[in-house]
Amino acid sequence: MCYAIPGKVKEIKGNVALVDYYGETKRAITELISLAPGDYVYAQGGYVIQKINPKEAQDILETWKDMFFELQQLDKNFSRLSFDNSLDPKLRLILDKACEEKKLKDDELLYLLNLTDPGQRETFFKTANFLRQKYHNNSCCVHGIIEISNFCKRDCHYCGISSYNKNLERYRMSKEEILGAVSQAYDLGFKSLVLQSGEDPGYKIEELVEIIKVVKERYPLLVFVSFGEVGVEGLKKLYGAGARGLLMRFETSNPKLYQLLHPGYRLETRIREIKEAFELGYLIITGSLIGLPGQTDLDILNDIRLADELHAEMMSFGPFLAHPESRLAGINAPSEDKIFNVMALARIEAAKEVKILVTTAFETLSAAARERGLVSGASSLMLNVTPLKYRKLYSLYPNRAHEEESIEDQIKDAVSLLKNLGRAPTDLSVTKDFS
Repeated sequence: MCYAIPGKVKEIKGNVALVDYYGETKRAITELISLAPGDYVYAQGGYVIQKINPKEAQDILETWKDMFFELQQLDKNFSRLSFDNSLDPKLRLILDKACEEKKLKDDELLYLLNLTDPGQRETFFKTANFLRQKYHNNSCCVHGIIEISNFCKRDCHYCGISSYNKNLERYRMSKEEILGAVSQAYDLGFKSLVLQSGEDPGYKIEELVEIIKVVKERYPLLVFVSFGEVGVEGLKKLYGAGARGLLMRFETSNPKLYQLLHPGYRLETRIREIKEAFELGYLIITGSLIGLPGQTDLDILNDIRLADELHAEMMSFGPFLAHPESRLAGINAPSEDKIFNVMALARIEAAKEVKILVTTAFETLSAAARERGLVSGASSLMLNVTPLKYRKLYSLYPNRAHEEESIEDQIKDAVSLLKNLGRAPTDLSVTKDFS
């Protein structure tokens, strides 16, 4: 984990730089040819993305220094853990094991997943937050996402931008529009961006490659891609252009359920593509939908484990929200309590270093999602930096959170919340907002 402030390179071992942040040493892969110990850099998502002028770096670090340690202390205060004597003995035993990082049995994990008592759930969430703080300190990943097209050739049975929806106004951003949106996001401090679309046959892979090449030439950014299944050759071309992350949810670990939702497609094909992306060097953001019709609690547990097996850098577990213009219109969404339980369970069951995202879908379902999620094991946010004229048209589900908010307002609200919780944003340079 790296901070959205400059760090000083202490040592370089092969393609890995050891970067110092006020005495904390973080590892980051470097692809910069002229990097040497003593240089100041920005590093995001485990990658060195930019060398910066020493004077500029020292000025930023001096401004940030006191706040850096104040935020860390505040986060430690929020994540302190103690078990009340009145706590149910069974729950206490399970959470003790979790804190000691002992492997929990299926029946213990399913017990946590189905907790309903408010007091027990609060202790469960505090345990997840304790583990989050232990491994991530007070870092909170803040990515930006630009939705470049809502055309999609697939007929996924719940999705609002699927080919089934004939009432949706379609759009496809031009190269110039995409570069303009990237420029605006970069100027507002984003260090990591996701470029996303449906599986749009209107973009040739060569066009997407050219766009990413230009983005990387102009801006020191960590770029994730999310264009659906593009095949291993497409992944290689996008990686060669400079993409270093892939956002692709497998949506369910149950092959039969996947086929019901995605007729004509197979889960194993999607999983194979995620695995191939990891082998190529991509950082992986993946996960599933919670509340799918026919989904069982064991399916959800298997979803968490599959995301872990796929080497997820970040896990994304969002609620199933069927669009009214989809084939599954009218299916009820899951309860917000269920999603909170899943996020906390993922923090306990998955690799401790993984980031867990508070999804926009969850923020749409629950006004409490962002704040409560961040103190229940989550460690990542994604802000929508799609141009406002297109944002409502990327209608995966209706009335998405933040679809009418300016980027500036989104940043302001996110930074305010993080500051109140003692979190330091990564992938978003907002030093002035914390002063």
